[in-house]
Amino acid sequence: MSGAPKTLRLQDEGRRLRVEFAEEGDFAFSAEYLRVFSPSAEVQGHGLAEPQLVGGKRAVRIVKIEPVGRYAVRLYFSDGHDSGLYSWDGFRHLGSQHERLWARYLERLQQQGMSRDDDVVALSALRPKNALKDA
Repeated sequence: MSGAPKTLRLQDEGRRLRVEFAEEGDFAFSAEYLRVFSPSAEVQGHGLAEPQLVGGKRAVRIVKIEPVGRYAVRLYFSDGHDSGLYSWDGFRHLGSQHERLWARYLERLQQQGMSRDDDVVALSALRPKNALKDA
């Protein structure tokens, strides 16, 4: 597998990005998915087993796409993030592994008491399971 996609198309006012490859077909990514799996060092870290957990990105949008040579694009997000370079193989990986990656992301958010709507740990996640509820 190699080669650039046929088209990159923003949809739904930047909430989705459709990446169309000649051989592999189309992948439709939510902006949230691309943001939380950004290939940036901020998210991927250096040598981490899993990406840095980023919550609170459900409403994020892609506001700009900038070509980088013939191998990638830089996506600019509405939250100011713009340091990830999305290579063609990176899009293929995110597309082919979407179901597994997304399920694990949701699992990790729940484990940490985080939300897709905000990126802080919920106080309820810090409360012991057998603690009495406030009256």
